[in-house]
Amino acid sequence: MTVEELAKLPPDQSRGELIRGEFSSMSPAGHSHGSIASNILLFVATFVRDHKLGKTYAAETGFILARDPDTVRAPDAAFVRTERLANQPATGFFEGAPDLAVEVISPSETVDEVESKVIDYLEAGTALVWLIYPRTQTVTIYRSLTDIEILTIEGTLDGGKLLPGFSVSLQEIFE
Repeated sequence: MTVEELAKLPPDQSRGELIRGEFSSMSPAGHSHGSIASNILLFVATFVRDHKLGKTYAAETGFILARDPDTVRAPDAAFVRTERLANQPATGFFEGAPDLAVEVISPSETVDEVESKVIDYLEAGTALVWLIYPRTQTVTIYRSLTDIEILTIEGTLDGGKLLPGFSVSLQEIFE
């Protein structure tokens, strides 16, 4: 399947991601997943808006990470810097990777699936990936495949070089 074929699917058949040319359907998220995704998006979006840094995107926004075979990922939350927004088409999926990709990890996701997402984002140019684990109340931060940090509930998540000055406690994310 291609990006163009994915875009033509009816809404009731298109909830999912395109992974190296194969469509992978996704079930709707549970309420805890949705609440955590909403919390982190609220914190990031407020910071980005207040500092005029770019745009944030909610779940189900498709980002084209690769072509031939095509990969379209839909993070639970994302951020793109202002300077990367100018050449985007008015409609359709975002051409390229987000600068920040946030994934709230569901209990049904396998380690292989999670690792595949991280690799896809980083190889496509994402600067920062946050994996949020509701069950353990931890966040794993990927700046690269070798620069990885794990925060526990007592920790504070910051925006690093991408979002300097941004910080939020994990307790607030998991409220």
